[in-house]
Amino acid sequence: MSRSLNKVMLMGNLGNDPELRSTPGGGRVASFSLATSRTWNDQAGTKQEKTEWHKCIAWNQGTQKLADVVEQYCKKGKPVYVEGAVEYRQWQDKEGQTRYSTEIRVRELILLGGRGEGEGESGGGAAYARPQRAATPAAKPAASGGAKGGNDEFADFPGGLEDEEDDLPF
Repeated sequence: MSRSLNKVMLMGNLGNDPELRSTPGGGRVASFSLATSRTWNDQAGTKQEKTEWHKCIAWNQGTQKLADVVEQYCKKGKPVYVEGAVEYRQWQDKEGQTRYSTEIRVRELILLGGRGEGEGESGGGAAYARPQRAATPAAKPAASGGAKGGNDEFADFPGGLEDEEDDLPF
């Protein structure tokens, strides 16, 4: 059996304020654009810059409330780190034309930068949201029957991935 990986890691700035929607089933989803830029000097020595725009989608799923984190802390221009997977969608518009979209389905979000104004009760700082499965990899090996895969190979990592509290200064 072959293995595959669909993983995207982006660090950039929000291009707009997030847009939040509720699904008919009561779920919440936030969408936002993320700008990543690179600069280089061309052959003539002139500085060049290219910005790529990424459409990001964050869902509230189970105990992970990424849409709520995005709603509360993410604003236009804020720097963020996003980790997720690429998803492609297609649909028919009102005129019957087939439309295509490439999105990043956010699984992890870290707010970057220092404290700012208007960032909620705590006065800002870093907010961090990650999948529940990554928080407790040491609890799963017994259920997996000893099969390799997942994160159980890191269960004895010094400091352990299961540590919920970090001694971070922010």
